[in-house]
Amino acid sequence: MEIAFYILIFVIGTLFGSFYTLTIHRIPKKQDIIYTHSYCPKCNHKLGFFELIPILSYIFLGGKCKHCKEKIKARYIIIEILSGTLFLVIAMLMKITVENITVTSIAELGLIVLYITYIILVCGIDKENRKIEKSVTIYGIVISILYMVYLYIVEEPNIYRYGIYLLLYSIILIFDTVTLKIHAKNTYVNEMLFMIVTMAIFTGEYATGCSLVLTLLIMIIYLIISKIKNRKTKLFDKERVSQMPIAFYLGTSNLIWLIFSLFYNYVS
Repeated sequence: MEIAFYILIFVIGTLFGSFYTLTIHRIPKKQDIIYTHSYCPKCNHKLGFFELIPILSYIFLGGKCKHCKEKIKARYIIIEILSGTLFLVIAMLMKITVENITVTSIAELGLIVLYITYIILVCGIDKENRKIEKSVTIYGIVISILYMVYLYIVEEPNIYRYGIYLLLYSIILIFDTVTLKIHAKNTYVNEMLFMIVTMAIFTGEYATGCSLVLTLLIMIIYLIISKIKNRKTKLFDKERVSQMPIAFYLGTSNLIWLIFSLFYNYVS
């Protein structure tokens, strides 16, 4: 029974992974992510039911579109597998089983899933476009408020902590509005600030600080490797740094710390 339960968790995770690939592709293009049927980006063929089954459809189709034979990017099946595995690992680390499942554990798992969705969307879009979409940022703020309301209900309330986070959101929002009027576009730095506050709300200040340090180390290693490959470039070349998907590194680092913290709680 427990094995079947965890298989179900994995399958649900792959379904979310399929949704992630769709949203990462469509949101930057301002396309609908709910009502528009999935289609092949090459020939616009609407995908049938058996072409939408996570992982299996990619394998059975040989990684190609059934109609135009265009190769399907491997990232689709990779994200589906990683998403399913991530959901499974988190459920196991939270010690959720058929016997002890409760409304509280389901709510906690649901909130973690909402947060993971936010991080994956930020990472995926930033990796492809070096951009954090405003709609994804708004989603992050909404689930953060939802999470704070949940904590206020089930735990001993910390009004001051919540108030500080809401104040930070307000300050960044004002700054972002002013910047938008001046530059007529969203700035990467402002969206990063929103992201850091959202991370702090869900994973705590310590995990967020560690994520920032790990991100900095990743960036330095990347720049050193780039310098070795091309000795003519400066180590901290402004153009190279400006093209780095920092939000992708930051989100990945935070997911690592989230898993680590759940593992620490699991063994302790």
